[in-house]
Amino acid sequence: MGKLQVLPAQLANMIAAGEVVGRPASVVKELMENAVDAGASQIGVIIGDSGRTLIKIIDNGCGMSPEDAVLCFERHATSKISSPEDLNRILTFGFRGEALASIAAVADITLKTRREQDEVGTQVIVGAFGSREQSECSTPKGTVIEVRNLFYNTPARRKFLKSDNVEFKHIIDEFIHVALTRPDIAFSLSHNGRDIFVLKKAKSLKFRVMELLGNTVAGDIVDIESSTSAVRISGFVGRPQSAKKTLGNQFFFINGRYFRSPYFHKAVMNAYAEMMPEGLTPTYLLFLEVEPDAVDVNISPTKTEVKFAEDSVIFQTIYACVRETLGRNSFGASIDFDTEGAVEIPQLGRSFEAYRPSDIAPAPEFDPSYNPFGTAPGQGGSGNSGFSGADYVHKSENYGVLFEQKTLSSRQCLILAGKYILTPTGAGLLTVNVHRARTRILYERMLRVLRGSDHFSQMSMFPVEVQIGAANMPLIEENMEMLTDLGFGIAVFGTDSISVSALPEGYRSDELSVQECVAELLQILEEGHHSLPEMMQATLARRFAELGAARSEYLRTPYEATCLLDELFACENSELTPSGKRISLLTPMEDIEKKF
Repeated sequence: MGKLQVLPAQLANMIAAGEVVGRPASVVKELMENAVDAGASQIGVIIGDSGRTLIKIIDNGCGMSPEDAVLCFERHATSKISSPEDLNRILTFGFRGEALASIAAVADITLKTRREQDEVGTQVIVGAFGSREQSECSTPKGTVIEVRNLFYNTPARRKFLKSDNVEFKHIIDEFIHVALTRPDIAFSLSHNGRDIFVLKKAKSLKFRVMELLGNTVAGDIVDIESSTSAVRISGFVGRPQSAKKTLGNQFFFINGRYFRSPYFHKAVMNAYAEMMPEGLTPTYLLFLEVEPDAVDVNISPTKTEVKFAEDSVIFQTIYACVRETLGRNSFGASIDFDTEGAVEIPQLGRSFEAYRPSDIAPAPEFDPSYNPFGTAPGQGGSGNSGFSGADYVHKSENYGVLFEQKTLSSRQCLILAGKYILTPTGAGLLTVNVHRARTRILYERMLRVLRGSDHFSQMSMFPVEVQIGAANMPLIEENMEMLTDLGFGIAVFGTDSISVSALPEGYRSDELSVQECVAELLQILEEGHHSLPEMMQATLARRFAELGAARSEYLRTPYEATCLLDELFACENSELTPSGKRISLLTPMEDIEKKF
């Protein structure tokens, strides 16, 4: 007897589910796309516990017959294609017939559906081991599908899910990807009873962008449009001035379907070359339209990877179109050659006295013997006796020196380029890296905060409003207490923005620095949940410390240098940064003497 055997259908579906259903967001994506394909004009998404316990999609689409309601849970059951030729002209989201079968293999599903011509609807319950119960039910036209207890029978997959807020962020991302493609459809999204998005049919794509990404993004983008024999391009590109250090608002769509393409992203970045600092990424939403047979979307189960028949041509078209749009909107350098008749403005240099009118520069008259602090003439004493003006000026010039001598400790410091501190010791000359010293100091401070033994903060003169997007708001809300302990003063401002009124000590408080700080802060929060609590504390403290040190200003005075050294030498480890880099370098006296 041979060793090979055909796997049971349920086990095969569970294996296939690993490719199609990677996380709750995958379920939301597949079910929303099914609703769009069904011709719905209203689609509601209800989420419970970031999709772990409930994912519910409600649409008013065409609905299904009783026979189709049962058959849709079979693998490769689809109404989108029927022949190999259909694969060359796919215009719908779904076509494989894998999604519902894969979801049903790892979750409990309840489906209610009714066509407009049917008097009653159909309910199908898919439970453990593929069991199915069919019955009649009362339901509006369209389809309601509930997915509960995701990955209940695959605990390993459930274990590797990230935090609730990270998973919900992915759900929001998938929601945005679908909602952007169809501004003519009304969408809604709620989480644990709280409305996140309530979108009516939009007047235009620009309004949909404003509803999903915020007024700030919508105000920083300009229209882009081009049409060639190979591809038609439309959408929006952002101003170079609004580019960010982190990714987040970069979208490619092909024939109404979201996809990822590092190759085409490079075309966009090349178009922005020399218009923005290195390391920044602009906002863009590019909708590409090609003939269905010129693109292959059947590359991966997630359908986010596609292949084009003429990708190099499309690359050049994207580059040229973006470049032309940026130039047309005067985002590049501009030169005004119309200078005829302009008033000549003199350049004041060392010979500026030549431009000074003589009638407004009178010679001052003064009495050199006048002393306001001496005795008046005729009242006894000489005119220059007592406290002289010359003595007063001389003493005032030394007041700062006297104050500094009283304030500074005995340690002598020399600041080099604002980046290094040179201070003599008994063994030689110590050179301290300011950035690394601050990293160590902030690390130990924040570690004490996370362990509940310290607190430090500095108030900003004016609160800074930062738009973070609805997808990132759960990260802030979940970690609000920890951020407050770290010294951040953050308040929720609307559905997609926060107001920053305080920062940890050492952080810059100007608007640009605060915005960059928040962007990196969100990245830290999204990445810092994997480890055990002790490891997570150390990881978060290190990342926050590196962020704070990078946002600190250069040293200016010996007093600042002295304070920094005092704090550094009070640390548990004053020699190495949290990542193991050396903070200081000691040059022995013997080595110094050998140089002379």
